Amino acid sequence: MSHTTINTDQGRSTKPASAGHTKKSESQGSLDALTSAFSNSHIASELSIEPEAFKKLALQDPTSDATAEVGKQNGNQHTDEVAKKAPEQNDTLSQTAKSLGSILHDWTWSQGGEVILSLGRRTQINDESASSATPAKSLADAIPNSMTMGDKLEDVKHINMSLTSKELSTIIRHVKLAASQVDCQATTLFEHLDEKEREPFAFIMVRRIPSSAQELLELRVAVVGNVDAGKSSTLGVLTRGGLDDGRGKARVNLFRHKHEIESGRTSSVGMEILGFDVGGGVVMNIDAKNTSEPGRKMSWEEICEKSAKVVSFIDLAGHERYLKTTVGGLTGCLPDFVMLMVGANAGLIGMSKEHLGVALALAVPVLVCITKIDMTPPHILEATIKQLTKILRSPGCRKTPIFIESPEQTVDAALRLGHERICPIFQISNVTGHNLNLLRSFLNILPQANAAKFSPNAPFKFQLQDVFSVPFVGCVVSGVVLSGMVKVGDNLIIGPDTLGQFTSTSVRSIQRKRVNVEMATAGQSASFALKKIRRNQVRKGMVMMSKAVEGQPPPRAVMTCDAEILCLYHSTTLSVGSCMVLHAASIRQTVRITQIAKLDAQGNIVSSTWPNQANKAGQNTSDGSTEAGNASESVSKNGKQTGMNEPTSSSPDKPVVRTGDRALLRLQFIRTAEYLEPGLKLITREGKTKLIGVVRAAGQTGPLSADIIPKNRPAGSNESEANA
Repeated sequence: MSHTTINTDQGRSTKPASAGHTKKSESQGSLDALTSAFSNSHIASELSIEPEAFKKLALQDPTSDATAEVGKQNGNQHTDEVAKKAPEQNDTLSQTAKSLGSILHDWTWSQGGEVILSLGRRTQINDESASSATPAKSLADAIPNSMTMGDKLEDVKHINMSLTSKELSTIIRHVKLAASQVDCQATTLFEHLDEKEREPFAFIMVRRIPSSAQELLELRVAVVGNVDAGKSSTLGVLTRGGLDDGRGKARVNLFRHKHEIESGRTSSVGMEILGFDVGGGVVMNIDAKNTSEPGRKMSWEEICEKSAKVVSFIDLAGHERYLKTTVGGLTGCLPDFVMLMVGANAGLIGMSKEHLGVALALAVPVLVCITKIDMTPPHILEATIKQLTKILRSPGCRKTPIFIESPEQTVDAALRLGHERICPIFQISNVTGHNLNLLRSFLNILPQANAAKFSPNAPFKFQLQDVFSVPFVGCVVSGVVLSGMVKVGDNLIIGPDTLGQFTSTSVRSIQRKRVNVEMATAGQSASFALKKIRRNQVRKGMVMMSKAVEGQPPPRAVMTCDAEILCLYHSTTLSVGSCMVLHAASIRQTVRITQIAKLDAQGNIVSSTWPNQANKAGQNTSDGSTEAGNASESVSKNGKQTGMNEPTSSSPDKPVVRTGDRALLRLQFIRTAEYLEPGLKLITREGKTKLIGVVRAAGQTGPLSADIIPKNRPAGSNESEANA
């Protein structure tokens, strides 16, 4: 972002906001109007305004008597009540306010439903203490002196100019009045008006008032950590209100199985949601907001009806025996952020390090919550903080720990987390409620980190994470829309099946957060009831997509993929024939290594193995036919693959993979063909053997080639490798 202009980032996908408050006109509320809005979401790249021009526009008083009286009565007291009064007196609002409103409307739509305005100029502070255990005065600490606060915040409109406290108050008041004219609401996140310490500045959130669940802003947060770290208890307190009794009362309602309640340990992937209204307030039972007792748990439908933004928590297991479930949740649910729970009395131990490593390998931003601080002696808490800080700063993580203790730090960290190598740390207590308000505020401000990865204008593609059979409905699939959009009644294809084929189907109905909607778009999690297909024809790992347009090749299922990997740990060596479980997106299947090509630091092959027996069955042809078209013939009854490239004992060169080695592997699926695309991140694990990598090609035959590895990659382009 420039110092002198307000730029709108091009990468953010347009996501809906939430379920109903204000009824818009029929033309605006229609499906076609909403579709058009999504299609034109990238006009944001052309939206910019000079700070001085924005200042001049925002400082002009509305000329109507009604709004002038509002401004006179309130003066510099820019509270949320001003914005609430404005809609009742907006019929004669001046053209100035309408022009400001149109700017806010364009920014809000281009950002998918909400935008943060940073008003004023932040003062630079020495960066020595930003990551110390004692919180720094401001998170500007971590920013180099050559950079002004907000320059790297792609999700914030930074108006970099000097303002007096009176000017800032006036601008905030006018922004709230103007936002109310375009079905939005502006809320002050943080403001500093004292000119003695530093220049006045403020953060303002402008959020669109939703008309239906189709406009629901959604954020996915995976909750991980060691067993007994307080994951489920924290989610119970966050979503239901009230406080915990220290003996697990808050977590009971999150468990899905009887044995989970009896043991107190999560063994499956649980889902909970936390709603925020258009003003950023938490949506929960009124009785639970100001008491220590949790109120009645609201249904998902009730939460969505009152919310403008929903945070979906993916509660993952912490015990070692359920690690495959946790890894599957991290890869398949596509979380925007990972919330790592660390018990203050135990520190970062056991599976916490494993979960942190998986999150870093997948390049998912991480925030840390240190729980149980109410029962931990001060010297133990200090030791936990030192250990956590040391690990985060280590070469394997290279994160700057930021301890959050104030509203200003909360806003700063939330806006920077998706773009900078920082790790916000909250010290919380579910028994006393310490810092829970800051954590809720942080979640309310967080933008979607993965927004740039989802393209609403591309062909529709959907990843299956769960499959159900619902009585009187039929086959229901749930997951995340990877690209494009889909409406009720659209004809699609789903696959690959055990033969590597794709089957035609159509959408009977769509739900988001258990609320019926007419469409779903890229980046949203949704459930689809399907026609013309049975439950036993569908499995996890499949994809559902639009039918191929004439002239485009059909989707191709493959039995092999070439992956560039880094071996994080192996007790001995990996060789041709070694088997392991591969996690890639929602795919979880055993693979076998059929070829190995060791790589140097520049990505060149230094040694490789190529079997003497050429592949005779299922080879790719020049016309792009599927390798798995005859997959059923190549799988014997005992589950072993036949007809594929097999290494022989007479191979002249047999490179092996050891800990720390970088290599190119050809991996062969043992059971069924899968749909893979280059660039997909993968994790393989077998016992303590761990590999991370990226799919570079799918369905290749012949020897491995370094040509599939991108050359001249900029530093940091592959964050998975950098984190490793």
